[in-house]
Amino acid sequence: MPWWGVVSSAAAPVLVVSGWTVAAVLQPRPFDAVTDTVSALAAQGAADRWVMTVALLAVGACYFITGLALRSAATAARLILMAGGVATMVVAANPEPATGGGSLPHTFWATVGFIALAAWPLGGRSRGTSVPYGLRPDVSARAAVVLAGLLVWFGAELISRGMQIGLAERVLAGAQAAWPLTVVLTCWWSQSRARMQPAGTVPARLP
Repeated sequence: MPWWGVVSSAAAPVLVVSGWTVAAVLQPRPFDAVTDTVSALAAQGAADRWVMTVALLAVGACYFITGLALRSAATAARLILMAGGVATMVVAANPEPATGGGSLPHTFWATVGFIALAAWPLGGRSRGTSVPYGLRPDVSARAAVVLAGLLVWFGAELISRGMQIGLAERVLAGAQAAWPLTVVLTCWWSQSRARMQPAGTVPARLP
């Protein structure tokens, strides 16, 4: 696991949380994180919209870099994660209009990004005694189920214009940013254990 992959995976959750936190504080009117979406902070006409825009661009770049670095994962998972990163950057480049009503490019790429970031764990699962914990089939499947459940919650709030749409989006985005870091750390831990074992021994399976 290259060091730059560890840095990118750790930076993503920090950037996304700090981005929407700082951007919300800079709004001239009270911003409700439970009912208002993250996209509203980067929409045209929003105060200091560059803060959330830069955060989204940086987070997308982190996903792309992490996908390049995750050499222990299957190629399909890496490509899906990288696609999610690209979609996130395109979302930042297509803000919602100031008048409201949504934006088709913004909505399309946001959908692509959320789906890719929820689905990539299924593409990365591997079998074997030395497979890092985060890439095991059962762990990957559970992660995908949780992320898909959060995506369904957000989708339901979005369609019904629910009162927790902002909360659902933040929980989903936070979980999607945290999972690549979890996988990277288990890969790094597995490699560290393998280096410490005498030559010729079989790497022990993580508990």
